Amino acid sequence: MITTTAVPLPSSPSSEPHHRRRRIIKSSSSSSDEDSGQYPETYLVPPANLTTQERIHWFRSNLPAFQILKSDNLTSRFHNRARRFLLRNRCELRFFMTWISPATSFGNREFLAMESLFKSNPDACLVLVSRSLDSRSGHRILKPLLDRGFRAAAFAPDLSSLLRGTPAERWFEDLKTGEKDPGEIPLPQNLSNLVRLAVLYKYGGVYLDTDFIVMKSFRGLRNSIGAQSADSTEKWTRLNNAVLVFDKSHPLLLDFMAEFAATFDGSRWGHNGPYLVSRVVDRVGNGSSGRRNFTIMPPMAFYPAYWSKIGGYFRKPATKSDSRWVSAKLIQLSGKTFAVHLWNKESRNFRIEEGSILWRLISRHCIICQGIYR
Repeated sequence: MITTTAVPLPSSPSSEPHHRRRRIIKSSSSSSDEDSGQYPETYLVPPANLTTQERIHWFRSNLPAFQILKSDNLTSRFHNRARRFLLRNRCELRFFMTWISPATSFGNREFLAMESLFKSNPDACLVLVSRSLDSRSGHRILKPLLDRGFRAAAFAPDLSSLLRGTPAERWFEDLKTGEKDPGEIPLPQNLSNLVRLAVLYKYGGVYLDTDFIVMKSFRGLRNSIGAQSADSTEKWTRLNNAVLVFDKSHPLLLDFMAEFAATFDGSRWGHNGPYLVSRVVDRVGNGSSGRRNFTIMPPMAFYPAYWSKIGGYFRKPATKSDSRWVSAKLIQLSGKTFAVHLWNKESRNFRIEEGSILWRLISRHCIICQGIYR
């Protein structure tokens, strides 16, 4: 049985709705052996109302606190560790997630994303690109899945190495030396949008945010990006980068990284993520021919509920009409949806009510089924 208690959790960067919440927490540069590599800079943001030059000066003064920009003995082994893990396991599918927050923030909903991924894709491999999860705490989080034979691992990334040879290499090197304006949004959130592109370009596979319930195998998907919304003619109006499926070295990923480096704006939510992929695809076309061949999936594939309406998935039916709507929605999801985006920034405080759409989806797509979905 599923309980009706939900734990408030931080969202993946690309899932935040327009009404962005600003949070400032004092940073500390220390980290413990227990949770090596926590990201104290996750919520380190400059004071409000600074000019661009004042913000750059602030950034230079605080560079030592931004661990995500650093290379060390652990991060320098990222490529060899990731490559060995993927080759040794002969993965049918390669999934990647990023996690920029402390390991202690990786909660039940994030774990559900991994559970449902493996429920529908049992022969897949999952790489969590994360410094904080590349630790003993991270291993404890993954252990229930590892004990059941699923293949998952967390590796601390070396961004300099990951971006080498890409259109964003020079931009990142300038950022590391304090030559770029980091913007008002926490820098790691913006860098997560870039990291997912570089990881797919270097290794190929599926990138997935941590606020999804996976419902189907991704085996039949290739070089695909999802529409978040469409007009009455079913033409997409907004794409999203919370799910990306691309072959290694796909040229569209280079286009995305070039756009990131050329137009980076760290103060406008979505500009470097969902809006970026929308701008580029609008410019290059819908991918029906040429080297940039790719597919735009309809909203039902990954975003069946718009962020402002996701609350309906959490509420139990109160009337017979509600019950009929829930039953019809579940049938619709079972036919056309690969994964359901939960828009965690919007839904993080919602309770999962017994009998709701989400309650039923969790009961069908979990493996361990503990915590909020027990």
